[in-house]
Amino acid sequence: MAAQRNKASAGQQESILRQLPAVDRVLENGQILDWATEQGFGRSFLRRAANRFLDDLRSGIRAGRIDAAELEKRLTDLHEGVAGAAESLLQLNLRAVINATGVVVHTNLGRSPWSAAAADRVATLSRRYLNLEFDIDAGKRGGRDAPVERLFQQILPDTGVAVVNNNAAAVLLVLNTLADGKEVVVSRGQLVEIGGSFRIPEVMAKSGSILREVGATNRTHRSDYEAAINKNTGLLLAVHPSNYRVVGFTEGVSLAELVELGRTHGVPVAEDMGSGYLLDLGPYGIPREPAVGERLASGVDLVTFSGDKLLGGPQVGFVAGKPDFVQRARTNPLFRALRLDKAIFLAIEATLAAYVAGQLDEIPTVAMLKAPRDVLRRRAEALAKRLRAEVPDGQVTIEVVEVSSRVGGGAAPETDLPSFAVSLESERGPDRLATALRQAEPPVIARILDDRLVMDVRTVQRDEEDDLVAAVASVLASASDLRCIGE
Repeated sequence: MAAQRNKASAGQQESILRQLPAVDRVLENGQILDWATEQGFGRSFLRRAANRFLDDLRSGIRAGRIDAAELEKRLTDLHEGVAGAAESLLQLNLRAVINATGVVVHTNLGRSPWSAAAADRVATLSRRYLNLEFDIDAGKRGGRDAPVERLFQQILPDTGVAVVNNNAAAVLLVLNTLADGKEVVVSRGQLVEIGGSFRIPEVMAKSGSILREVGATNRTHRSDYEAAINKNTGLLLAVHPSNYRVVGFTEGVSLAELVELGRTHGVPVAEDMGSGYLLDLGPYGIPREPAVGERLASGVDLVTFSGDKLLGGPQVGFVAGKPDFVQRARTNPLFRALRLDKAIFLAIEATLAAYVAGQLDEIPTVAMLKAPRDVLRRRAEALAKRLRAEVPDGQVTIEVVEVSSRVGGGAAPETDLPSFAVSLESERGPDRLATALRQAEPPVIARILDDRLVMDVRTVQRDEEDDLVAAVASVLASASDLRCIGE
């Protein structure tokens, strides 16, 4: 009997499916044609939208969600159905989220947000023609890097600089320029893998250079480097360990020692700094991260570092150092394949200009990293007060708690930044709250700590606070089992 019922049900579905109109018939609908003309949609896109609409109906029928009555209802207004399908085809994936995790340089959330000046410059000038490779004064072709180099040299005089699309590209360019077909000597303890399966040995292989490992994972001596240098040595490379640390019985060779060794043997020295920064972050509780100026002062020939990490700009990779070495990298044919788009040039110019002018608080990443503890506490208390006023009676506790933020982006993995957060604790449990907040508009990305959801205010920008309160209030108000306990 059950099999007969299933067979009959399948037969009914086939009968309903036969009621679906052909796509050409849908495209003959006058209301749809008028709407498509008004929107400026072409015939091919309109056909895709109609097919999507019909495919969705077929799926609903086969899944048992759409019966004959429901199908009749949906076919009554073809325009609404095709318009909805068109909207889904045109839906854009990337959108703004609120980072309440406390991780400042959050790789999964786009790393560093741009400054307002950088974003405004891109929004305004990217719609216009630019003097990207044109020297207005000379009336002839100019170089893309020239404006960036001019600003960079106001921060670090007499330093050459070239920019490519990220730090991995910068490392690739340096290796290929200085050591194509030659050996690159690296400490075994620095052959790290960072996010996205970026491994130093694999980048070396793609660059055409030959890896020469020296030392052990935890201890490498100057003598190890010296013993490895030969007539086919192209480069001595130091690699910042990013979010990886070896502690305990360890020993390494300083960059200054590598530079001295390189000079003695006539071998260039370069360092992949990873999250290089242009100002001293020590006063803000972030020690041990190498500063670009400090590393260049050691006499190293080239350093590479990211623009979208501690520097707080767009995704770029800097190759900085001695002008003659930078020029060699710039004339490498690979440089053209790795060069920046005009929009990124506009953003990195604006970011460097803020450093030159000393307007560091205009760069969101820097402002977050140096935010004073008492300011963070006051912001958390104000947000908690607003949420208590917005949330209806329910079983939720809203408190201000002390937490630790993280630098992120592979920088300072052992450094905790004291911060404050608004915590939410309810009978629903933190996982359900976290899921609901991710589905809010805008999505709020928080973290779970001690079985409660916490929103670290360090990474919530001030102009996001209203949206944060609205999103959280909406999520909490939608649950009938929530009651605000208060302070």
